[in-house]
Amino acid sequence: MKNHILIILLLVSNLIISQNQEVKSKQSNAEIFSNKSGSLIEKQSKEVGKVGKTEIKIVKLTDMISGESISSLRLERRFIDKYTSDTKIASLDTDEISALIKSIEIIRDQVFNFPPENYTEISFRSRSGFEAGCYWNKNIWKPYIQFKKNDRKSLLRLNKPEFLNLLTLIKQAKKELN
Repeated sequence: MKNHILIILLLVSNLIISQNQEVKSKQSNAEIFSNKSGSLIEKQSKEVGKVGKTEIKIVKLTDMISGESISSLRLERRFIDKYTSDTKIASLDTDEISALIKSIEIIRDQVFNFPPENYTEISFRSRSGFEAGCYWNKNIWKPYIQFKKNDRKSLLRLNKPEFLNLLTLIKQAKKELN
């Protein structure tokens, strides 16, 4: 009986530990830094620009006790439907910004100019679950961003000019972060 209880306790503790690791793996380094216990966090936010109602910001987080700091790119949008409203936030670490820029440039230069034969999806995903990409539907490429993975309410369809404006603002933010 004691062995069965011990085995059950071990299984439950392993499940809890793996769920905690899974939650941490879905966060950007900036999100993990800002949630650090035993710290006094100062958050400075600077708006870079907007794509429609989506705000693109640079966020600098500083632990005022240790002096450590980290910066990130933040995309924020308020989604309103018939009964509720919710603000969706995506955070990209500085080491992910170059890959996002390169991805959007490839979509602009290579993907938008060539229609595929079949339904096609192309996407970039950050460690926190932010996604940017496009899909081929009804003979046109349709760009989008999604703030959180598996959250259909955080999906934002863009037109090509908005998608390219997003690229411009992200490049501007990257310059300011360097």
